[in-house]
Amino acid sequence: MERVKSLRADGQRNRERIIEAAAELVGRDGAQASLEEIARRAGVGSATLHRHFPSRQSLLEAVFRDGVAQLCARGAAQPGEDPVAELAAWLEDVTVYTATHRGLAVALLAGPEGLSAEEICCTDMLLDVLNVLVARASSAGAIHAGATSEDLMMLANAIAVANEDDPLTARRVLRLALTGVRP
Repeated sequence: MERVKSLRADGQRNRERIIEAAAELVGRDGAQASLEEIARRAGVGSATLHRHFPSRQSLLEAVFRDGVAQLCARGAAQPGEDPVAELAAWLEDVTVYTATHRGLAVALLAGPEGLSAEEICCTDMLLDVLNVLVARASSAGAIHAGATSEDLMMLANAIAVANEDDPLTARRVLRLALTGVRP
């Protein structure tokens, strides 16, 4: 779950309204949605928005955190019989999710800069799960020794960016790319 320093009730309401407005506008306009319009829709000033979210990325992270947490829960589930199939299926889930949620892949590619220690970064959450999946597949000798979690995350996110709003193509292209990952 999200860790945010304790807020007064009005501060928590403002934060929730900002995230709600941002989710709507990012869904419509993508990651470059106007921060001023987000603040206006949330009924707060620009300074209030920036007090809660010091960077565009920190706001995008908050917008997408719940969905990413669900992806991570699925990826962290009990290991199955085929670690490569688990890794590929989870990367497909991530790619499809990011392709259908405008702006997430851009936020993930940007990395965790600008986030405070109290915030849980979506990129870190995903990489924690991906590290485990890659380790399982590697220990089974099932993926190329040079394939890192960061490489695979970059691959999945780049494919999602290239196919935003087209999850079927994103899935197909990822599958094509992953066949090159296997030894």
